[in-house]
Amino acid sequence: MRAVVQRVKHARVTVQGETVGQIDKGLLIFLGVEKDDNDSDLNYIADKAAGLRIFEDENGKMNLSVQDVGGSILVVSQFTLHGDCRKGRRPSFIRAAEPDAAKRYYDLFIEKIGGMGIPVAQGVFQAMMEVSLINDGPVTILLDSRKTF
Repeated sequence: MRAVVQRVKHARVTVQGETVGQIDKGLLIFLGVEKDDNDSDLNYIADKAAGLRIFEDENGKMNLSVQDVGGSILVVSQFTLHGDCRKGRRPSFIRAAEPDAAKRYYDLFIEKIGGMGIPVAQGVFQAMMEVSLINDGPVTILLDSRKTF
C-alpha cells in the first residue's frame, strides 16, 4: 500500500462539479492499494499517516500529528501510485489491486482513520475526480507499507 501525504491548509475533491469531500487544516492522503496488500499493510499506513509529526509546535518544529492539532484527513483513492515507469514510457499498473479489493481496503482505511477520532472526508472510488488543495509548507511525505522507498 502506498500513500502520498500532504499537509494542507485546505483540500477539496469534486466529482462532476459537485464537492464530495473537503477539509480545512489537516492531511490530504492519496491512497493506492497493491495486489498483495493485507490488513498489516492497511494498519501500517493508517497508523503511520495518523501519527506523522509534520505539524509545527509552538517553537516552529515539526513535532505534532494531525490528531495533536485537531486536524482532519481527506482520503482520495489513486491506483496510479502503483504505476511502474521503469520500462518504456507508458506506466504499467500490473501491481495495482483489482477494483473490488482496492475498494475494500480504501473503505477500511477510511473506517480506521475515523475510528482514531480523526474527522475524515473522502473522494468517490473509481470516479474521475478533481482535487484542489493549498499545500502547507509545502510538506509532502511518501509512505509505502513494503518500505520500498
